[in-house]
Amino acid sequence: MTDDGVGVRVVQCLASNYVFPAGVTVLDGGTLGLDLLPFLENLDHLLIIDAMATGGPPGTVVRLTGDEIPIAFETKLSPHQMGLKDLLAVSILQGHATPETILLGIQPEAIELGVELSPAVEAKLHTLVEMCLRELAEWGITPEKIATTASPK
Repeated sequence: MTDDGVGVRVVQCLASNYVFPAGVTVLDGGTLGLDLLPFLENLDHLLIIDAMATGGPPGTVVRLTGDEIPIAFETKLSPHQMGLKDLLAVSILQGHATPETILLGIQPEAIELGVELSPAVEAKLHTLVEMCLRELAEWGITPEKIATTASPK
């Protein structure tokens, strides 16, 4: 769904460029909805990246925490967002409230059939990856950058 796939793209960038320490899971939750419940048990931190209505122009990035997060999903952009809102609510009801949850959201330009990000969202992909790395650093998590070798020309 074009820009709705931004979270997947961030996960792909992180997983292909970094090795994460034990206890850190980098996961594309996609449209799994309530099937993600087991992954929310016994967490200290949860970082979510998603397309969402920010109220700004396409590509606008916001950082939300705590009580701001459920409110952010009141304006549903895609079918999986209701699942995410429900997922977080059920997790809390089951006694698995995550002490610290952060949502990095980005205003989409397009939510339609397709696999490519719009130019406005694609331009912020690196920013979102860097924001994720900063959030992880705040939590004392430092992934190891995978060394890349330059291909001969």
